[in-house]
Formats: sequence, C-alpha cells, structure tokens
Amino acid sequence: MGNTKEIILKTALDLFNTQGMAKVTLRAIANKMGISQGNLNYHFKKREDIVEALYFQIVENINQAVTNSMQSQNHLEALFGVSKTIMFTFYKYQFFLLDFVLIMREHKTIKQHYIMLIKQREAEFLNMTKILMDYDILRQPIFLNEYNNLFKRFQILSDFWMSSVVVERGKITKASVDEYSEIIYQSIFPYLTLKGQEQFKSLSLA
Repeated sequence: MGNTKEIILKTALDLFNTQGMAKVTLRAIANKMGISQGNLNYHFKKREDIVEALYFQIVENINQAVTNSMQSQNHLEALFGVSKTIMFTFYKYQFFLLDFVLIMREHKTIKQHYIMLIKQREAEFLNMTKILMDYDILRQPIFLNEYNNLFKRFQILSDFWMSSVVVERGKITKASVDEYSEIIYQSIFPYLTLKGQEQFKSLSLA
C-alpha cells in the first residue's frame, strides 16, 4: 500500500510539474499509472489530498536542511546552503511555486500552515542575523525592522522567482536555480561588515 501511495505522489508530481495543476485530474493521474480511478481513490480521496501530501514533503526537505545548517560553524555558509537547498527543493516541486496563488486560494490547510511556517522561518532568520552580528559578519541595523524587511524581500523573491523565469524564458532549468541563488546571495552583501565581505568573497570563489 505504501509503495502505491509513493508512486501516486511521484506520478502526480511529474504531471503537476509538466502540465500545471489546472490540467491534472485524479483520472489523469490514474491513467498515467495504468490503474483505475477507484484504486487511486482508495489512497487519496481528492486531488487536494495529493497536493497536501506533496506540500508536506517540501516542508520536510526544507526542515531537514535548516536542522543540518545549525551544525555548521560557518554561519554565512550555512545561510547560503539553506537558501540553495530551498531553491533546489522548489525546482523538484516546481508546480508549487508556479501555481502558488492558486494553491493558497484553494487549500486552506496549506495556507494556514504556510503562514505559520513563514513566521517560524522569520524567527530563525532573525536569530541567524543576531549570531552573524555577534561574530561581526553582519552589521548592526540602521533602520527599524531592517532585518525583518530583508527577510520579507528574501521571502518574496523565493516565492515568485520561478514565475519570473517562466515568463522570461519559458522553462526552469538547474542553471536558472544557480543564477537566482546567486541573486539571493548577493542581496545580503550590503549588510555585511568588512570581515563579512571577505568571508562572502571566499565562499563565492569556492
């Protein structure tokens, strides 16, 4: 039973990524697998259940990356590592960002969890900025809520960069993931101390 559910999720993910959610029904997923829709419904009653299962796979992958980053002694490198892992996770599950607004409108459970998760990520980011300031990697804030707003910019870029790529180029590639990861990395440069800038350059050249 577990294997069938995994195959359903893998098949649905492939169809969502290549065709977009609007075009993919439970019947389409069943047909792709060569099983009856009744068989599929035994495991997932609604398409929404499949989308939720895939969403929580995304969350688990990113949570693991955040946990692993906490073990690193190089906090700036850890921040970049988490960022890149998030970008590549969304590359694997690209339908989620390409249909982001649709999902948030139609899936109450996902929306509620996502809003909670963003608050958690902001707290983790602000804690990381404090650590980086303690190590004289990041400068002290100049404006009120400066690092809260930096997180917000990172969040907006993370949520919608993929739409920008598709509009401009028509296709997401691993090269575009690398390119936009670099854009996110460089966004933090103006906030670094001289020590932080040297560390940044060494990481960029690595």
